[in-house]
Amino acid sequence: MKIEASKKKIGILGGTFNPIHFGHLRLAEEVREKLNLSRIIFIPSCIPPLKKSDVVSADHRLEMVRMAIESNPFFELSDIECKRQGISYTLHTLKELRQIWHGTELVFIMGIDSFLELPLWYKPEEIVELTDFAIMNRPPHSITEIYGSPYLKTTEMDDSDGIITLELVSGRKVFLLEVQGLDISASRIRQKVRNGESIKYLLPESVELYIISKGLYKRAD
Repeated sequence: MKIEASKKKIGILGGTFNPIHFGHLRLAEEVREKLNLSRIIFIPSCIPPLKKSDVVSADHRLEMVRMAIESNPFFELSDIECKRQGISYTLHTLKELRQIWHGTELVFIMGIDSFLELPLWYKPEEIVELTDFAIMNRPPHSITEIYGSPYLKTTEMDDSDGIITLELVSGRKVFLLEVQGLDISASRIRQKVRNGESIKYLLPESVELYIISKGLYKRAD
């Protein structure tokens, strides 16, 4: 059963998408369905603050995301971080999205590993005021590690339909989800390209052909 929402809810999936692959797409679809989200917004980061430098240009990543999601009417691409230029801070993105989608609830989608790193983000205490969170299991981390988060108000759980709901100190909600997931990583795809190996069936064919035609990831930066 899907969660029934009193307000329209929009999922936010940010990341480098370097490149986007079926793991990202399947994750987004499962979260959308489980939380009854009206849409998922994919937001490639311009200059990620906590990532290494082996990231292709924002223009390439935007185009790959556009091609990957074009057949899904519930998926949309946003270039707000890339248009902003500079380092991509989630706080600025959420503030801008709340202005654009006034009256709509935002649900920020992330893995448990990223949520555990939230104290390292720019002004995390403000981030947790602006959005709910959908948190996914991501080995080797256990979803139960979230109970050590300084932003969690209580460990009392509302568990229904396989979704555990917790409350943050800000009053916002955290939805803990078990998703099927696909064992695909962007770093593995980049390594395969550098090694001259096939990346077929790891990402949409249009993205595969784009990577080949543009000569992306052929050598380490």
